[in-house]
Amino acid sequence: MNNEELTAMRHSLAHITAAAVQHLWPHAKFGVGPVVENGFYYDIDLGEQKISEDDFKRIEKEMRRIIAQEQDFVHSTKNIDEAIDWAKAAHQPYKEELLNDLRRAGTTVAKDLDADAMGTITDSEAALEEVGFYTNGDFTDLCRGPHVANTREVGVFKLMRVAGAYWRGNEKNTQMQRLYGVAFATQQELDRYLDRLEQAKLRDHRKLGKELDLFTFSDLVGSGLPLYTPRGTLIREGLIRLSEELRAQVGFQKVWSPHITKKELYETSGHWDKFGDELFLVKSQETTDELVMKPMNCPHHAQIYAASPRSYRDLPLKYMETTTNYRDEKTGELHGLSRVRSLSQDDSHTYCRPEQVDEVFDQLIQKIQYFYEAIGMDLKLRLSLRDDSPSYLGSDELWSFGQDKLAAIAERHHIEFYSEEGEAAFYGPKLDFMAEDAIGRTWQVATIQFDFVQPERFELEYIDVDGMPKRPIMVHCAIMGSFDRFFSVFIEHTGGWFPFWVAPEQVRILTINDTVIDYVNEIESILQDTVLMEPVKYNELRFSRDDRNESLGKKIREATAMKIPVQLIVGPKDKEAREVSVRTQAGEEKVALDKLGEYLRGL
Repeated sequence: MNNEELTAMRHSLAHITAAAVQHLWPHAKFGVGPVVENGFYYDIDLGEQKISEDDFKRIEKEMRRIIAQEQDFVHSTKNIDEAIDWAKAAHQPYKEELLNDLRRAGTTVAKDLDADAMGTITDSEAALEEVGFYTNGDFTDLCRGPHVANTREVGVFKLMRVAGAYWRGNEKNTQMQRLYGVAFATQQELDRYLDRLEQAKLRDHRKLGKELDLFTFSDLVGSGLPLYTPRGTLIREGLIRLSEELRAQVGFQKVWSPHITKKELYETSGHWDKFGDELFLVKSQETTDELVMKPMNCPHHAQIYAASPRSYRDLPLKYMETTTNYRDEKTGELHGLSRVRSLSQDDSHTYCRPEQVDEVFDQLIQKIQYFYEAIGMDLKLRLSLRDDSPSYLGSDELWSFGQDKLAAIAERHHIEFYSEEGEAAFYGPKLDFMAEDAIGRTWQVATIQFDFVQPERFELEYIDVDGMPKRPIMVHCAIMGSFDRFFSVFIEHTGGWFPFWVAPEQVRILTINDTVIDYVNEIESILQDTVLMEPVKYNELRFSRDDRNESLGKKIREATAMKIPVQLIVGPKDKEAREVSVRTQAGEEKVALDKLGEYLRGL
């Protein structure tokens, strides 16, 4: 089933859901019911009546009854005045509001409304004269489609949850009930999706973060401001260290910039107009300067570049900074580490000549691939291009150059890639690396981006071979991007079983009884002398011992609950044989004591 057919199927199920709700609660008033990823929802107002999960079986039963009747979806049109009369007669005030807006403002408003609320769209900016309706059985709804021909074609579905949603996203409006469902062409696909949801619950980074003592939040600190524990900080620093080592290998130098700045910096860069409402404002008690918390690093790095005259001999010039930025995200959008107000970035910027672009991108791609191989995630590539929107800055010539260059680079590296319009940054096109996690979800992780705007706005220059001043090309790159968001993906991908080299506690020694304490001391001496060289150099082992007077079974259960990748079980027989029992996720095996360091370095 292609995407268009799947969309029609899911959209039709949204209407069937509304029809079923209307049969069960005749006073129901409806908002909009669009298709979303993997399914659909419908916004419903039942007054004081609340839909709960206990009602789902009743609603699903009625939906199946409607489907079994094999009702046709019949399209019709009405002029706008007839449509408003219909909404009044049907006691559907939300539809009436949408129709009045469509009559007043035509496509200008129509394009801002949810797809299910739109009537027939024309190229005219004049008020709409005609809108579309679809009818199945006794249910009619304002809608432009698409729909399947008959209810028997809607595949399989399941209602999943109900949540509050303000009408048209405005908290001053009525709070409706948003009823979500998922839908697929076959039962096998639905079962696979539901199984993945169960896996996602078990892997939820918020749950594992607490169980594994990785990070926490505090009401006194504030929403969206994570605090990393010692165990979480060990992982954080290990990943950042690898990112910095990889970039240093290709010439990146560390820089530092302050966490507050005058707002004029972002007005000049163009970020203020784009993201001004996301900035934390800071007031000085000493000056009249209007300051903001740093939301990104690139304008600061541009000022470091601009601080000295530059020659073509200086380029490429490469800066990197791992630092925390701050963005005033809406409270309702905060979600664990996935969406935070303080986000740390492994950020880097290159200033180069046009003929150096290929080499810069080649090096960055290789380092990104190495990083994701080290953490066990496969990558695909998205070529993120501009669309026809006027929101992009920079000349058409530079955009054409950048987009063509990125396509050629992607093809040369033989990485599976696809193009997507509308995903470019406002200042230039980009290569976004998409990682698939252990349960099949895709995440955007690393990115390499052209920037055609800041060199121009900050009047950055270098003196070229011919003695003339030229604009450098600016290239942004982040291997992890927002560390916090990346960490949430990494936790859920691994399920908390981190790769050996980055695990906060790599080895735990579990004793069977106290007759082996002297032998454990020998083991610890070997562990202290064992240093991992890859992927992070000079990485000393992190280990502990559990020699409590507890059963071995309890010690194993506790070590396993904390996802310790290597458990060394030591008993009298191990001591006598000069070996240890090594327990990992792969199973258990005996390793000679004099081979233990070599064994661990090979993990």
